[in-house]
Amino acid sequence: MRTCAKWGMTWITPPVSKIAPDGTAYDLCGPDDAPCVVLIHGLGLSRRLWDQHLTALTNYRVLRYDLYGHGDSAPAPAEATLTLFARQIAGLLAQEDIARAHIVGFSIGGMINRRFAMDYPEKVASLAILNSPHDRGEAAQLAVEERARSVRDQGAFATFDAALQRWFTPGHLASGDGPALVRAWREIVDADTYAQTAWVLAHGVRELIAPDPPITLPTLVVTCENDSGSTPRMSHDIASEIAGAETIIVPRLKHLGLMEDPAAFTNPILNFLQKVPT
Repeated sequence: MRTCAKWGMTWITPPVSKIAPDGTAYDLCGPDDAPCVVLIHGLGLSRRLWDQHLTALTNYRVLRYDLYGHGDSAPAPAEATLTLFARQIAGLLAQEDIARAHIVGFSIGGMINRRFAMDYPEKVASLAILNSPHDRGEAAQLAVEERARSVRDQGAFATFDAALQRWFTPGHLASGDGPALVRAWREIVDADTYAQTAWVLAHGVRELIAPDPPITLPTLVVTCENDSGSTPRMSHDIASEIAGAETIIVPRLKHLGLMEDPAAFTNPILNFLQKVPT
């Protein structure tokens, strides 16, 4: 059996880092014969987002990867859309001969995994949608789209400092390592792909409201009490459109709560996965 240890500690067996034919950087760890969990990071981040979650997932085969234009992945091979990002996952599963997987997505990752479930339902065992936006209302939607346009015009660090205030609690901003990591990941994005992906995050929710075709898979929806961009109401709304979906609201934290308190996310995800029929 292969297992992974927490980032910064010794790997029992190191994850196997690879580059797919489309330029996607990814790695695998965990038992080869275990159920697969795919981890999708958010805008401007990288697959390293999940470093502190891997230890909890040692009983699963974990595939984590960098979105196009992020981390070590190549720029997007075509215009960035949710459909393109869903196709990126399909390519990785085919590359590793994985028939079905549990798909865990954070922020835009929770939009991508919904699109993937709509386009490739036979490849999905379950969904975990973390801190992901939904129907914002028209005024807020237009404001978010305008912010995405500013990224296109002003670069990847447009509104970055203000975003940190929305993503981390004051205590973590003052003493945690999350903000520095997020800044380092943002510094290595491909500028054009990042701008396109920011637009997908802003505009793409329009195609996920009342999903068509409907999503009928086992689903867990999680957000944080003080996430202003992926609010508890949005998470309840997402769950209301997926039959049988469960919602969990993590107290106190903001958008990047999964960096401040990884266990607040891995524990409910593990409990959820254990209930999903195999």
